[in-house]
Amino acid sequence: MAVTSTTPAVSFRGVQRHFGSVKAVDGVDLDIAPGEFFAMLGPSGSGKTTCLRLIAGFEQPTGGHIEIFGETVEGMPAYRRPVNTVFQDYALFPHFNILDNVCYGLMIRGVARQERYRQGREALAMVKLAGKEDRRPGQLSGGQRQRVALARALVVRPKVLLLDEPLGALDLKLREEMQGELKLLQRSLGLSFVFVTHDQGEALSMADRVAVFNEGRIAQVGSPQDIYERPRTRFVADFVGSSNVIEPDRTRAWIGVSSAASLRPEKITLLPQGVGAAGDAVVVPGTVTQVLYHGAINRLELRTDDGARLSAAIPAAIGTPPEQGAAIRVSFPRRALHLMEDA
Repeated sequence: MAVTSTTPAVSFRGVQRHFGSVKAVDGVDLDIAPGEFFAMLGPSGSGKTTCLRLIAGFEQPTGGHIEIFGETVEGMPAYRRPVNTVFQDYALFPHFNILDNVCYGLMIRGVARQERYRQGREALAMVKLAGKEDRRPGQLSGGQRQRVALARALVVRPKVLLLDEPLGALDLKLREEMQGELKLLQRSLGLSFVFVTHDQGEALSMADRVAVFNEGRIAQVGSPQDIYERPRTRFVADFVGSSNVIEPDRTRAWIGVSSAASLRPEKITLLPQGVGAAGDAVVVPGTVTQVLYHGAINRLELRTDDGARLSAAIPAAIGTPPEQGAAIRVSFPRRALHLMEDA
């Protein structure tokens, strides 16, 4: 197959991976574009990591077809594939300095010492570790060790970089910093990054597109905004961010359409007494059952007069939230109720 500008970096067609009676991957169809930052998001056991391992060649499919830049790869050993993998545990050699860690892949490919060190230093400079070539992994912070692992994967110039929960071992602040650095690095290199995570914040903040996995299948694939604002199923609505899932009978009472719907907490506002709602907004009376302080927002747990339970995210800047037990009216735009497929 000839490689063209429209040839996917990675293509799955009907891909399956079974372990006995367990269907870890169950008929996945997927195209990842060249130069795309693509996230595979889902809970443990959803199939995302198995899909990554199928791309890497660490697993072989039970059925279906996989291509990398137009080349069939099922049956092809991992070392022959134009990909490399960054793991959560870094997998660095503790007795090597970081330059030798980065150059290891070049060494086993037979690249001459002087040339591999030149390329290794360039890779370390790329991840902001120039001048630290002689240090051992034990002398580095967790974030620095992750950068070494990135440099080691990139120095062999893969066409696709696979990242298996690479930020999972870092603390929150460092993880957020590394999210920005990874995205900038991916843009500067123009490589396809395939990023596996169970953290929806990571996926939404970094990816060009996200595939949400559930029970070995893709529940939805789309841009972060599509996934968040327009979830197709209850699973996606619940797993990606926080959402109120409104049952069909309640949706019918509120907007006249009998379908399950997703309503994000930040779409809900409080109406002061005597103030009417604007436009086509839906107004629902209810009672505050709990108030939770989250810094920039107050999360209100509510029970509406018609029996629905809602969570509302109210900016703390607007003032003191109502107390538990207070009678309130909440409002949200009609379009904020996103109708879902599994009604």
